[in-house]
Amino acid sequence: MHFPVSGVDVLPFIPPLVAFLVSSLTASAGVSGAFLLLPFQVSVLHYTSPAVSPTNLIYNIVAIPGGLYRYIKEGRMAWPLTWAVVIGTLPGVFVGAWVRILYLPDPKVFKLFVGVVLLYLGYRLLSEVMGWNKKVKEQSKIMQNKFAEQVAKMKEVNSGRLASGLPTEAVVKTKTISWKKIEYEFWGETYSFSGISILCLSLVVGLIGGIYGIGGGAIISPFCVAVLGLPIYTVAGAALAGTFITSIAGVAYYHILAASNLAAGASVAPDWMLGILFGIGGLLGTYVGARVQKFLPDRIIKIILTGLILFLAISYIGQYFL
Repeated sequence: MHFPVSGVDVLPFIPPLVAFLVSSLTASAGVSGAFLLLPFQVSVLHYTSPAVSPTNLIYNIVAIPGGLYRYIKEGRMAWPLTWAVVIGTLPGVFVGAWVRILYLPDPKVFKLFVGVVLLYLGYRLLSEVMGWNKKVKEQSKIMQNKFAEQVAKMKEVNSGRLASGLPTEAVVKTKTISWKKIEYEFWGETYSFSGISILCLSLVVGLIGGIYGIGGGAIISPFCVAVLGLPIYTVAGAALAGTFITSIAGVAYYHILAASNLAAGASVAPDWMLGILFGIGGLLGTYVGARVQKFLPDRIIKIILTGLILFLAISYIGQYFL
């Protein structure tokens, strides 16, 4: 099948199949999988113009509601964190899209910077998984013990069935919202972080997301888990929601740039047909990923997230030297 906007030739079942496989793996960690689809489009489909970025954002718009539905339904949305991420990310998305078109048609140096940042976050996540950080190790131990106890209890009640580690009462309850401190409760434990810090991070993430069309969840999620010490069960939904809303803004802005003189003749209009095909597979995949999350120990989810982040970091750094 030929896609005239992007010039891509591919069998129509390939984009949704690839997107489903990617998103079902990443959604449990709060990552849409767009950062893995971007190199697939560039390297495999040879879609190399700046328009690949907004096409990737279209994938986010179509795919993410599947995961959000599950997280909202099961009460695992940290709404104060979500809105802090959205408010901080939106301005960055607009600036990032503009920078992508005018200054970074071949952004190797910026990719090196992003790769180094992700490598640091990957190291922080790895230190959690391996238990190198004693303070974080103690916090994780509490969640792991609760999860194991819940699984054992559910197995006694439902013999032979797959047991969920998260009970129905494990929902996010907001306690405090201010610029200095956001605090919420989850599964009997209280978590807090600075509202200003997450806004500043989100601004940077929005800039990166606007440039590369990755939405930002791949950076927000590991930062919240590894640096702020928030449980992955409450971070995943917020990261996906932030990515969803900023992706809508990003696509709209790319369309505005395409209709103006700012694009300087560059191809920036997204390929909606290709983006929607990816999104259909992603819609099913994010639903599956979010549905499966409550059956997975947080250590397993962190291992998945760590692997994804280190892969992306090494990939970006490697591209600088190629």
